[in-house]
Amino acid sequence: MSQTVVLKVGMSCQGCVGAVNRVLGKMEGVESFDIDIKEQKVTVKGNVEPEAVFQTVSKTGKKTSYWPVEAEAEPKSVAEPKAEVETKTEVKVDAKADAEPKLAEA
Repeated sequence: MSQTVVLKVGMSCQGCVGAVNRVLGKMEGVESFDIDIKEQKVTVKGNVEPEAVFQTVSKTGKKTSYWPVEAEAEPKSVAEPKAEVETKTEVKVDAKADAEPKLAEA
């Protein structure tokens, strides 16, 4: 009896993602799972009961709730925002621009 369970999990960093990853990786009956930190969404597929998945993820200490049913059709748009996050980290080059005015003042 394979089914999909979708949860909303309060994750703010990769450590949070790692905690959820660890507990789901050990859970019996899980065939696959996807963790989306930006959407705060965890999708678990396998021979699992929704309540068991909920309890397992709750053990991480992260705020956990069932994902609203109407929003389950959105995962395809999730890949695009991840690319935006990567480009935001490239903006670090601007730090050199901040150093130039300081040199001019000295």
